[in-house]
Amino acid sequence: MKKILIKNIDKLFTVCNNSKLKKGLDMKKLPFIENAWIIINDDLIFDFGHMKDWKGIDNWNEFEIIDAENGTVLPSWCDSHSHIVFSGSREQEFVDKINGLSYEEIAKKGGGILNSSIAIKNTTEEELYQQSMIRIDEVIKGGTGAIEIKSGYGLETEQEVKMLKVIKRIKETSPITVKSTFLGAHAVPTRYKNDTDEYVRIVTDEMIPKIAKEELADYIDVFCDKGFFSVDQTEKILKAGLNYGLKGKIHANELAYSGGIQVGVKMGAISVDHLEFTSDNEINCLKESKTIPTLLPSTAFFLGLDYPPARKMIDSGLPIALASDYNPGSSPSGNIEFIFSLACIKLKMNPEEVINALTINGAHAMELQNEFGSIEKGKKANLIITKKIPSIACIPYSFGKSLINKVIIEGKLYNDCNTSN
Repeated sequence: MKKILIKNIDKLFTVCNNSKLKKGLDMKKLPFIENAWIIINDDLIFDFGHMKDWKGIDNWNEFEIIDAENGTVLPSWCDSHSHIVFSGSREQEFVDKINGLSYEEIAKKGGGILNSSIAIKNTTEEELYQQSMIRIDEVIKGGTGAIEIKSGYGLETEQEVKMLKVIKRIKETSPITVKSTFLGAHAVPTRYKNDTDEYVRIVTDEMIPKIAKEELADYIDVFCDKGFFSVDQTEKILKAGLNYGLKGKIHANELAYSGGIQVGVKMGAISVDHLEFTSDNEINCLKESKTIPTLLPSTAFFLGLDYPPARKMIDSGLPIALASDYNPGSSPSGNIEFIFSLACIKLKMNPEEVINALTINGAHAMELQNEFGSIEKGKKANLIITKKIPSIACIPYSFGKSLINKVIIEGKLYNDCNTSN
């Protein structure tokens, strides 16, 4: 296989010699090389540098050349929270929201997650895989090079296993790296609405052992929030997962001060995600932990929620990861460029902070920081080449318009990502 030389790079961002999580003031640090080149060997970053340090090539026949056309090069996005294995869509609920119904009201009348659960049951494993791979293609074209995918629309053992088998197949056939998360505790099925503890027992005693035996998940997740699962139930589920080697992640504090952040820290969760309701108490709790706060601004945008206090969190010294939450009900898009815009406009994060949140910190939230998230020798050559832009601020500034020119996944051009925008 030929080596690849990418030339005519205006700026090469996130070059470094370590893969540390970016926290607080360090999130503003985004090292780069102007007038740069990068060499890929097989699927890895082999070397890079400034043109003034270029030593030339003895045998050009050994190289394939990619012209960056004076675009900017970034590591691919690391999307650490998605639900892209689902069936159909939920646009009627979108109309319900327009007509004034809240997320909780829609859930109470059988919509929301329960609606998607019915669709999963009525969809074959093959159909579910084919629908999901269309979304995988979509997010790769948008620059995503690693992604976490959750189950959670099955809500019974057979259907949760079906979802996780689809995710496993995506892992095996997709060109990008996939992490799998079991989210049986995503909602309480209707038949258990008066006995949530019995459903928790099914999750801990039936689902988890079967999923662990079949090695279908990397992580376990719980929706710890108002109207869903309590702190005690969350802790019980996470403990059961840990007994089978499944590290925790938590949907926390999206709808209320639920205690989800605190129980996530207590249980050593990799991340706590959403966090619209975050006060000084939660921030102080996170500061004493290794748990990564992961914000999902497109969900707050779509549901009309208050945005999480990202600025306060960063200024207090916390790390922040950002992710898409791509799902049919509250964030029906995996468009990371739009997430970039929302983070700047609504969360008051500067572009450098956002790039770190979407790359190296997102990689940490999937425990993939040694392979992805920054430009380092030996890391996977998953790269974004933008169109020619004056600065990285053009990406969030030009919301709704893609500035991605090419995407490279494991050292290969994925396809031509030019659009008519």
